[in-house]
Amino acid sequence: MNDSASEPEFPRPADLLPHRAPFLLVDEIIELEPGERCVAHWHLTGDEAFFAGHFPGRPTLPGVLMVEALAQTAGLAAASASSLEGKLALFGGIDKARFRRQVTPGDTLRLEATIDRLSARAGRASGTASVEDQTACEASMMFLIADATTAN
Repeated sequence: MNDSASEPEFPRPADLLPHRAPFLLVDEIIELEPGERCVAHWHLTGDEAFFAGHFPGRPTLPGVLMVEALAQTAGLAAASASSLEGKLALFGGIDKARFRRQVTPGDTLRLEATIDRLSARAGRASGTASVEDQTACEASMMFLIADATTAN
């Protein structure tokens, strides 16, 4: 059996989002329902610069970066919608963010975001970040839809 035929191929996060290193916080898409839902991974190696200062002797992924990673995952779901071609989802707000587990170097963060509402002007999404089936962060997010511009 050919494994490549049985597993769907998804776009790279950089193909759908304008973010680039060091601020692209999603390494790979593992599930995608355009305009509805995205599941992605962020593999934390320990080489990320923020671990050196957060916290020396006890490196911990900052909660705000977990929320940003969830927002980027929601952005992947939104950006893949055919109705948003040529558009950009801009982070507009965070509601009900809760942090439940420490995330440390070597962890793979599973990011799942679902689009709850999407219009031509704005949207709302909910997301969960987890490590080994343990919830690390939950949040509801709002985003605005803007025209995408190309920068060189």
